[in-house]
Amino acid sequence: MADTQEVLQEVVIKFAGDSGDGMQLTGTQFTNNSAMMGLDLATFPDFPAEIRAPIGTLPGVSGFQLRFSSDRIFTPGDDCDVLVAMNAAALKVNLKGLKKGGKIIANTDGFDTKNLRLANYPDGINPLEDHSLDGYELIKMDVTKMTREALKEITMGTKEKDRAKNMFVLGFLYWMYNRSMDNTVRFLTEKFGKKPEILESNVKALQSGYNFGDTTETFSARYSVQKAVMEPGTYRSMMGNQALSYGLIAASQKSGLPIFLGSYPITPASDILHELSRHKAFGVKTFQAEDEIAAITSAIGASYGGLLGITTTSGPGMALKAEAMGLAVMLEIPLLIINVQRGGPSTGLPTKTEQSDLMQAYYGRNGECPMPIVAASTPSDCFTAAFEAVRISVQHMTPVILLSDGYIANGAEPWKFPQSADLPEIKTEFKTQLGDHEEKFQPYLRDEKLVRPWVIPGTPGMEHRIGGLEKQNITGNISYDPENHQLMVKIRQEKVDKIADHIPEQKLDSGPEKGKVLVLGWGSTYGSLKSACAQLQAEGASIAHAQIRYIRPFPKNLGDIIKNYERVLIPELNNGQLVKIIRDVYFTDAVPYNKIMGIPFTKAELVEKMKEMLAD
Repeated sequence: MADTQEVLQEVVIKFAGDSGDGMQLTGTQFTNNSAMMGLDLATFPDFPAEIRAPIGTLPGVSGFQLRFSSDRIFTPGDDCDVLVAMNAAALKVNLKGLKKGGKIIANTDGFDTKNLRLANYPDGINPLEDHSLDGYELIKMDVTKMTREALKEITMGTKEKDRAKNMFVLGFLYWMYNRSMDNTVRFLTEKFGKKPEILESNVKALQSGYNFGDTTETFSARYSVQKAVMEPGTYRSMMGNQALSYGLIAASQKSGLPIFLGSYPITPASDILHELSRHKAFGVKTFQAEDEIAAITSAIGASYGGLLGITTTSGPGMALKAEAMGLAVMLEIPLLIINVQRGGPSTGLPTKTEQSDLMQAYYGRNGECPMPIVAASTPSDCFTAAFEAVRISVQHMTPVILLSDGYIANGAEPWKFPQSADLPEIKTEFKTQLGDHEEKFQPYLRDEKLVRPWVIPGTPGMEHRIGGLEKQNITGNISYDPENHQLMVKIRQEKVDKIADHIPEQKLDSGPEKGKVLVLGWGSTYGSLKSACAQLQAEGASIAHAQIRYIRPFPKNLGDIIKNYERVLIPELNNGQLVKIIRDVYFTDAVPYNKIMGIPFTKAELVEKMKEMLAD
C-alpha cells in the first residue's frame, strides 16, 4: 500500500487501446474529473479512421491524451508521463510519445501470442518480458482477469463483463492521482440507470480498480496536482464542436433568428448536428439531408425564408457545396457554412486534423465569388468564432465560412462561459415596407455598407425574385449586360472588403510591438504557438505572436503590424496556404513552416524552428 504522496505540477496521460476498449470514454471521464478539481487541462482525442478496424491491429488503436496542470496550459503536451496500453498494438503505436522514465500501465491480457502477432511483433518477442522497456516504469496488470473476478457474481456474459475493463483502469488511476470517483459514478448512474446490471458491472469495476491500487504493495507513491490559479468564475470542460453549437444557439437568441441546420453527417463535423438536435427548446430545427448538396440548398431556402440558415461539413463536403455557395453569394443572403477540417484530399485522413481547406474556402468556387472567412483557434473559442460569424453574415447579408478542425473540434479545455446578458445583441432587420422614394421594391438597393435589404417572402408589397443568374444593379432583374456584370462583381467584392470596417483590429497575443520575428498563426495552431513563443520570450528573445481570426477580410491594421518585424514566420498544418495569401496581400517575404501528418505541432519542434529564424 502506498504511504507517500508526491505533489506534481502537471501530468500528461495517454489512454490507448482498441476502439472497443472505451478509451475515449475513459479519457473524457478523467477530463471531467480534472475539470471539477479546478485544474487547467487540454485534451487530444485520436480516433482510428476505420469504424471497425480489426481488433488488436495497429490501425485499430484509439487514443485519448490528457494534460492537467496547476499552471495555465495551452496544449495537450508533447510527450506523455503515463501511457495506459490495453494491448500490444496500443503500446507499439504510442511508445515513441512517452517520456523516458515514464510509466506504462499495461494490460497483460492484451499481450498474448495473438495480440503480439496482430501488432506485428516478431515471433517469441514480448516487450513486457524482453527488457526493452527497462528505461520506463512498467506496471503490469491483468486488467481482464481482475475485471472478470470483480464481476463474478453478476450474471452476464464474459464479453459483456470485459467491456468494463476501462472502468477498472479508470478506478486505478483515480487512486493513483488521489481522486474521488463520485462524478463517474453519477455519470454511470445517469447513463445506465435503466439497465441495472450494466450499471452495477461498471461501478463494481471502477471500485475494484481503485481498491486494487489501495491494497496492493506494488506501488510506493500516490500523486496529486494542485488546483490551478485561474480567473475567478464558473468553468466547465468544453469540447470544440459543443462550444460551436452553443455559439450558434447564443447567436440565434441574440439575433431573434431561429436556427435551421441542413447537414449531412461527416467526420469530424457530425457532433454539431447531434448537439443542435438536442435543443429544440431554443427553436432549433435540424434536417439530416440525403447528401451535401441537399444540405446546403435547404439551408439557403431557410435563409431566404427568414431563418438563420446553417450547414456543417468537412473538406469533401465543401467541394460538393461549392456551386450552392456561389448561389448564396449571388443571392446575397445570410448563410453560415461550417467546415471542420480534416486530412485530405478526397477521403484522405477522415479522423486526423489538418488546416487543409483555407485555399478552398478562399478561392474554391467558380467565378468571382468572395466570402468572409472566420477561423476558431481553441475548443472554447469555437463559441466566440461561431457567434461572430453569424453576426457578420446577418449584418452584411453574405454567406460566411467558419473554419474549425478535428483537433479543436474533439479537444477540450476549461471554459469560463459568458452570461447571456454579457453577449451583444445581433441587430437584424427585415424590410417590411417601401421607402419614401420607392415606387416598388428594389431587392439590390444598398445601404452605406453595400448591404441589400432582407425581405421575408410573402411580405405585402415586397414581391421579388432572386436566383443564380446575374442581376441588374438595384432592380435585381436578370441581366447579361457586360458593364453591369463587371459592376456587380466589383460591388460584391467591395461589400466583403468593407466588413474590415466592422471587425476588431488585430492584436498581438504576446511579445514586443516591434522586433525580430513575428509568428503569425491561424486556427488550431494557437496553443502550441503561444507556448513556444512564451518559452522564447522568457529567454529574452525578440519574438512576437499574433493569431488571426478574420482571414477574409483581414483586420485593417494587420499590414502595419507585419511591417514592425524583420521576419514573419507562418506555421500551418498544411503545405503552405495562409503564407501565400499573406505574401499576395502584403508583399512580404513570409517564411512557411509546415506539418502535414494529421497531428498538431509540438512545442519543441516550433521552438527549434523559431530559434533558427532568430539566429538568421
